[in-house]
Amino acid sequence: MEYDFYTTDVFTNTAFEGAQIAVIPNALGLDNNLMQKVANEFNLSETVFVFPSDQKSVTHRMKIFSPSGEVEFAGHPIIATAFVLVSIGEISLNTNHTKFVLEQNNGPITVNVSEEKNKPLLIQFTLNPESIVDRFVPREHEIADFLSLNINDIETKKYQAMMVSCGFPYMIIPLNSYEAVREAKFNYGAWSQTIAPSSSAQEILLFSNRTTNVSSDFHGRLVGPSIGIHEDPPIGSSVPAFASYLCSQESVRTGTYTFAIDRGTESNRRSLIHIEMDNKLNRHLTIRVGGEAVMVSKGKMNIPVTAV
Repeated sequence: MEYDFYTTDVFTNTAFEGAQIAVIPNALGLDNNLMQKVANEFNLSETVFVFPSDQKSVTHRMKIFSPSGEVEFAGHPIIATAFVLVSIGEISLNTNHTKFVLEQNNGPITVNVSEEKNKPLLIQFTLNPESIVDRFVPREHEIADFLSLNINDIETKKYQAMMVSCGFPYMIIPLNSYEAVREAKFNYGAWSQTIAPSSSAQEILLFSNRTTNVSSDFHGRLVGPSIGIHEDPPIGSSVPAFASYLCSQESVRTGTYTFAIDRGTESNRRSLIHIEMDNKLNRHLTIRVGGEAVMVSKGKMNIPVTAV
């Protein structure tokens, strides 16, 4: 059978930047085995398969696959799916801010689309994570060693390294400069000599409040034992943990805060993620994650639905 597909660049308003996501807006007839094969064919970070929902409160149901398997939750596919469904007329923009609900494996997600000239502009989704924050991390000189940096590159005055989990654990490490974030190189040998491998965190979010993007407040990058030394993967899934990290700082009081974090570089798929967070000084946090998207390609894929 022929299936329509679209590819989008997410968390950007410029083609060939941001993160690449494929969306099949009508995936009826595809089982998990076929969806995995299609995801392998696209070979992008995530491919989304959209199905009608049998719940009145949910507009569409999403299933997400990476080349390595099914994904229970991911933020980039929400932006991509909402953008595609609105762009092809599956969801109508009735007001300046159109609200609807998409569902992933881990539950429903409320989405709000802002429009300009009846086209999707900013797409925002809401999360309510429960965080666990742990200050037990390797010592500063050990962190510097497994990041191949100088100890002076580690930020210690305003922020400190922490372990944060909102369902998936991250080690979050503040650095003094944008250059340090870009220059860090993960050293598995040095990592293995610390307490870090005994923790559940296998991904490290590096960040600095110095960035070359005038629209951004922070620059972020993921490294770790499962990430290639030259890779710069999307950071969307780490946003709940990063927001919880910021809320754990003593200087952050009760209230609503807005900020933006970018990843990548001008020559390497820069993304810009807008975040609003409602800090209630407890483990429960409300986060609204927003971004733009760009349609890059559309076409038809011939999928043998009887394949095993």
